[in-house]
Amino acid sequence: MLVLGIETSCDETSAALVDGTGILSNIITTQDVHQKYGGVVPEFASRAHMRQLLTVIGAALQEAQRALTDIEALAVTRGPGLAGSLLVGLSVCKGIALALKKPWIGINHIEGHILATAETSDTACHPYICLVASGGHTLLVHVKKPLQYKIVGRTIDDAAGEAFDKVAKILGLGYPGGPRVEQSAKGGNPSAISFPRALMESDSLDFSFSGLKTAVLYHVQNLNPEVAEQQTPHIAAGFQQAVVDVLIEKSLRALRRFNCRHLVLAGGVVRNTPLRTAFQQTCRRHDITLSMPAPELCTDNAAMIARAGRMRLLRGQVSSLSLDAMPNLSL
Repeated sequence: MLVLGIETSCDETSAALVDGTGILSNIITTQDVHQKYGGVVPEFASRAHMRQLLTVIGAALQEAQRALTDIEALAVTRGPGLAGSLLVGLSVCKGIALALKKPWIGINHIEGHILATAETSDTACHPYICLVASGGHTLLVHVKKPLQYKIVGRTIDDAAGEAFDKVAKILGLGYPGGPRVEQSAKGGNPSAISFPRALMESDSLDFSFSGLKTAVLYHVQNLNPEVAEQQTPHIAAGFQQAVVDVLIEKSLRALRRFNCRHLVLAGGVVRNTPLRTAFQQTCRRHDITLSMPAPELCTDNAAMIARAGRMRLLRGQVSSLSLDAMPNLSL
């Protein structure tokens, strides 16, 4: 089954083609308009999707060397995400499906992230724990069987990616925060400044990054500007290490609690190189199987949506034209 995937949940406009052999194309266009505002402006995002989506779909077809009429089914993100952005993708998907008389399905964006790595069939290693770490979500998910999810831990305030963005703004590094903090941290010592690790004393699987972000803010405010600028790499490195330590410890707790030996990482934060290295080293020490997406599949992309959609479509699941976008859709 050749599936066209469409992803427009936030500020990436993406289209991809996936079949039984793998990913044939995966075109992602990032909206640079948001950089000067230090975050995503929803109205600008939806307008950019309207301008770009058909062109991006055409590029995905061209890269895969397929015609629109070759498509056998479609998958699109229906939530969670920005309402206006979701509606653009959903409307285009419905229009193409109606014109081609092909089945289509609305996909949960978080499920797309979870399935971005290894789950292309029911032979994936179950049960497993999935850590989803992105700008909007930080979750621990117990996946006992294919397409069956139970959230066992979540952030009680800021998501990990959101904390990266806010700390980058505090340090004057710009947007998006994740890659800017990582780049700055390369010149710093992660042990030079000790920042708090919240909720580590209890047995909780939940996360909290707001206190860490506030600790960075207070630390910077207590320095004169020249010293703060000199310490920026150390601050970035210390903050980054604190986030990584919490994500690793909570993941290990979830693996032990649910007797799992397989950990899957997902979400944009997983692009972070020190994080990937730390998880690889930790899982080797504890004899845990680790699955991570390729860096280009960590951030929002249509290939993960097409892959998740294909799994559900092959089970006979389809959506109707009455399906609406759900900005607060839960897993």
